Amino acid sequence: MPPVINAEKCKKCGVCAEICPGDVFYGTKKKEIPVVAFPEECWHEASCIDACPVDGAIELRIPLPMMLSYK
Repeated sequence: MPPVINAEKCKKCGVCAEICPGDVFYGTKKKEIPVVAFPEECWHEASCIDACPVDGAIELRIPLPMMLSYK
């Protein structure tokens, strides 16, 4: 599953879109809530969460098969 943006907590800074190596947020503009344009390109490495200045503004939902392989 792709990253999920909490619109109430998001500051619309665009840092997540700039840092994403998979270009999941393609087309996102600053001062707007990031749009997950290509969810299938998410690498689930959480760089967007680490770069986000607001705790809880982005949640990464890792697919169940990936979770099971990490156990």
